[in-house]
Amino acid sequence: MKLGAPVWPFQWNPPYEDALRRIASLGFRSAELIAWNRQALDEYYTPERIRNLRTLLDDLGLSLSEFVSTAGGMASPAAEERDATVEYFKRFCATARELGADTINTVAPTPFSLRAPALKNLPVTQIWSVDVPDGLDWQRGWEEFVETVRQVMEVVEDAGLRYAMEPHPYRYVANADGMLRLIDHVPSPALGINYDPSHTFPCGDMPHLAVYRLGARVFHCHFSDNDGLTNAHWRPGMGKIDWRALLKALHGVGFEGTLSIELEDVPDVANPQRAAGPLFDDEMRRSREYLLQVSEGLGIRWE
Repeated sequence: MKLGAPVWPFQWNPPYEDALRRIASLGFRSAELIAWNRQALDEYYTPERIRNLRTLLDDLGLSLSEFVSTAGGMASPAAEERDATVEYFKRFCATARELGADTINTVAPTPFSLRAPALKNLPVTQIWSVDVPDGLDWQRGWEEFVETVRQVMEVVEDAGLRYAMEPHPYRYVANADGMLRLIDHVPSPALGINYDPSHTFPCGDMPHLAVYRLGARVFHCHFSDNDGLTNAHWRPGMGKIDWRALLKALHGVGFEGTLSIELEDVPDVANPQRAAGPLFDDEMRRSREYLLQVSEGLGIRWE
């Protein structure tokens, strides 16, 4: 296994070169890059920039564990938006290949692209709800989503990549059950999960049990901790997740990929207005040290 980190908690928007240097300086062996939208794909990930990023990753001794983007129209009620998402995946996958990634990631969509509240606001919100328009055909919506995923997987497979869909609260894939249901309908071997227990723990998963059930469909992981009530992203060891049990489960199912530490609700984390500060580096350093410590005696070979 490798311990890695995504660039966006260090630097929300591009350029990401300094974020990669910070990730390497903290002792991580892999990194994730992101394109928040088509504009970033076209304007930042130019052929020259891609060559330079690959050279920098090599010089820093980092592998690119995932290339991440968004796919909000995948479950849209509008056929043209679903079709546009499939077309977007063609450009997204091509860029991933050019960067040298073998795995891509997007978060799962909400049904009909409904706007769901951020779960972190639950403790201070009096009424918790989602506005649902009248007249939605829920069975048809699910079938259209499944068909769109099938088309996306054709693009992914043609590119020789894997798609690690990330669960989020209130999405079609919110936990292990949602992922396994989707795989039942879209049985592509290139479809799996970016397992993020900070999202699935408050949505019904006992994280280590979920890993045993998902098995080889765990392609990549995002690691952070919380209290199981919201999807806060604290550093491992600060919440209620049993990290030793989770690492044991991943080792038990033969996982040999990257555990990418994705912290959000910690001191000095980046936001769209500023880069992360020095306290964030300390949070990341302590996260890495904690996971290495709790894994002792499990037989995990860290790269």
